[in-house]
Amino acid sequence: TTIKMGLFGAGGELVEKWEIPTDTTNDGANILKDISEAVHAKLDEKAIDASRVEGIGIGIPGPVNSQGVVNHCVNLGWGVVPVARDLEKLSGFPVMAGNDANVAAMGEAFIGAGKDAESTVMITLGTGVGAGIVIDGKILAGHNGAAGECGHIHVNDDETEACGCGNHGCLEQYASATGIVRMANRMLADSDEASSLRDIDEFTSKDVFDAAKNGDEFAKKVVHEVCEILGKAIAKICNVVNPEMVVIGGGVSNAGDRLTQPLTQKVKKNTFSADEIGIPPILTARCGDDAGIIGAA
Repeated sequence: TTIKMGLFGAGGELVEKWEIPTDTTNDGANILKDISEAVHAKLDEKAIDASRVEGIGIGIPGPVNSQGVVNHCVNLGWGVVPVARDLEKLSGFPVMAGNDANVAAMGEAFIGAGKDAESTVMITLGTGVGAGIVIDGKILAGHNGAAGECGHIHVNDDETEACGCGNHGCLEQYASATGIVRMANRMLADSDEASSLRDIDEFTSKDVFDAAKNGDEFAKKVVHEVCEILGKAIAKICNVVNPEMVVIGGGVSNAGDRLTQPLTQKVKKNTFSADEIGIPPILTARCGDDAGIIGAA
């Protein structure tokens, strides 16, 4: 819905941030042009000569390969788009492009919760579920830029509804903000149990966690189920990557300890040799909505 933008000093300090609307008409044909114009408008406003600009970093909600080419970005209407090349031509500046979850992970690894860690996995729980993996200070992007798509880890063989990706039983269907609401509504429909959630016409994932915090037994069951599913998925990631820490970001992470404490117990139960070598601490993100622009920079 919006393109978040930031002006940074050469040392990585955020000077100013702003946003512009995302124009998804005509299959997103104007998006990169709008970004270039917004960059140059900010430079003019600040009287910054173009020769002083190191370059532009950009995070895209879709797979991005090492050449800065996006392969299928459904939310923007894009198919295959050479983002780095096209934005370089439009702006006149060098461009580096990456997946949005990956650059958010880089932001947290740079100055956020993962600042002192050599390896970090950041899982973003928002409208969907994404992850970025940082190993030795570098993003693990994968062969086609699609590494870290943990939202599509299969967690339920019996799911009848399709995920946005077309498969059934993906993690995103249970642990995203929309997935938590979907699961709570399902559980409400299958139960006569009293709950304050029944008094809210269209409750959010925050409402679910708030209700659980306030002692709503039904909401506690929903949160327990979310943490069961998400915890098992995180344990699988830890078994493969063995990160120094796991960072939880996105709107759902605002639940804080109500999310991280039960997740820690579930991850410990399902991680190889957890008793002998321990598990990575599970922390909430510190950079908030700025993680993406920080990591892109």
